[in-house]
Amino acid sequence: MLFRSVAVSKMNVLVVGATGKTGQWVTRQLNTDTLEVSVRAMVRDQTKADFSDTVEVVVGDVLKPDTLRAAMTGCDAVICATGAAPSLDPTGPYQVDFAGTKNLVDVAKAVGVKRFVIVSSLCVSKFFHPLNLFWLVLYWKKQAEEYIVKSGLTYTIVRPGGLRSEDSGEAIVMKEADTLFEGGIAREKVAQVCVAALHEPAAENKIVEIVTSADASERSLGELFAGV
Repeated sequence: MLFRSVAVSKMNVLVVGATGKTGQWVTRQLNTDTLEVSVRAMVRDQTKADFSDTVEVVVGDVLKPDTLRAAMTGCDAVICATGAAPSLDPTGPYQVDFAGTKNLVDVAKAVGVKRFVIVSSLCVSKFFHPLNLFWLVLYWKKQAEEYIVKSGLTYTIVRPGGLRSEDSGEAIVMKEADTLFEGGIAREKVAQVCVAALHEPAAENKIVEIVTSADASERSLGELFAGV
């Protein structure tokens, strides 16, 4: 009996916000993923891109849709890890967290992207949360989420708790939207969740909230997505 080898095509993934603290973890995680993935990192400033040679670096800006089309063409999936940097500009969160995300979604639909994963935040549904004192940052993240949900794209919205630089080794807790209101999680684990969302059917069209807890039991990311 003759067996014919079957070529497995790579999933082409664009990381938006790849030089940010969380975006760097996402890029590294994709680059070491055991599945066939080709990684493209979108940056505004190419001099800040410090990735391995296997990562393709493209220049783009979420506020300039024509640069997004060039960066996104040929990609199967997008992971967005952007976020407005603290500043005195009151329009920052609106521009980056809403208008920029809206541009990404519109271009993703136009060029045929199949999966859209975004890092949002816990408590986006709480308008009177203290973080909204910083130019309504949570409010604009929530508006971006609603735009994604209505877009027709297959999406996963990841709402992490307070972001930490160091991984404590605690297990991930994953719940449905508007369930968790406190807690933290390492950026490395947020990246793991985002990358897993690309491959897990149970992650499709879901909003998940994630923190870590010393009291939680270790479960696979597939099990966690399936439980939401």
